[in-house]
Amino acid sequence: MTGTAPRHTEVEGVDAGVGLTALLVAAARAIETHRHDSLAQDTYAEHFVRAAPACANWPVRIAQVPDGDSDPLWGRFARYFGLRTRVLDDFVLRSVRTNARQVVLLGAGLDTRAFRLDWPSDCVVYEIDRAGVLAFKHQVLTDLSATPKAERVTVPVDLRADWVTALTTAGFDPAAPSVWLAEGLLFYLPGPAETYLIDTVDRLTTEGSTLAFEAKLEKDLQAYRDSPIYTATRERIGIDLLHLFDEGPRPDSAGDLTSKGWSTSMHTPFDFTRRFRRGPLPEPNDALEGNRWVFAHKPSS
Repeated sequence: MTGTAPRHTEVEGVDAGVGLTALLVAAARAIETHRHDSLAQDTYAEHFVRAAPACANWPVRIAQVPDGDSDPLWGRFARYFGLRTRVLDDFVLRSVRTNARQVVLLGAGLDTRAFRLDWPSDCVVYEIDRAGVLAFKHQVLTDLSATPKAERVTVPVDLRADWVTALTTAGFDPAAPSVWLAEGLLFYLPGPAETYLIDTVDRLTTEGSTLAFEAKLEKDLQAYRDSPIYTATRERIGIDLLHLFDEGPRPDSAGDLTSKGWSTSMHTPFDFTRRFRRGPLPEPNDALEGNRWVFAHKPSS
């Protein structure tokens, strides 16, 4: 990777709405990367932030944040994303070190796992997202002369369209074990769309496949509207997460997978904070209180 100067890049797909949250996560990963006690390394993340005019002034190091870890946005919330990155990195690598060689990133955003992680030589990483998001990522990575460590296949399709045909046309084999990630995705979807996605993953997977996703269990998201995380994100960088989240009833996707024969486990982020001794812990009026990380494995029938 070269140290070329940042340049502003066409940002169709990441300059507003849900797309802008991909840059928020990139900034968080950049901050995590430069911590002395980093949980995850993403040397590409800060280049995405610097390439997009909307976030050119966002911090990419905790030293650039006046209140440091006490800052609810660039301290606590950013550490949450760093923790999530590490936990899902570990999950994916465990999965591919058994027998799965296909990885599908649903709503891949600015995920750089194909470039960051040490993959078995025969792994294929499929990245599904809107064309504008993938084009922005491609331009930034090309400018950096970045080289993936696995075969990387981009699938430019909106998840509201026929992404199954696009994925299988790109080479995905439903008869072979696979690993699926839906990181920071499902709570933006209406409940029926989430159910369809989970059902489709079940249909496209064989024994030995795995899935990890993030869910939110709050009955009333608006009850947390004045929480420090949501307030800071809304007022300081113009991302109203509660406006972007779907407020309809959420399906029990973990329960649905269990009923289909999957083995599932559900954890709070705080479980991993305690394991790694880094990350957010519960606090009053906590916007992270309802977040759950779900891990599922499709065993032999």
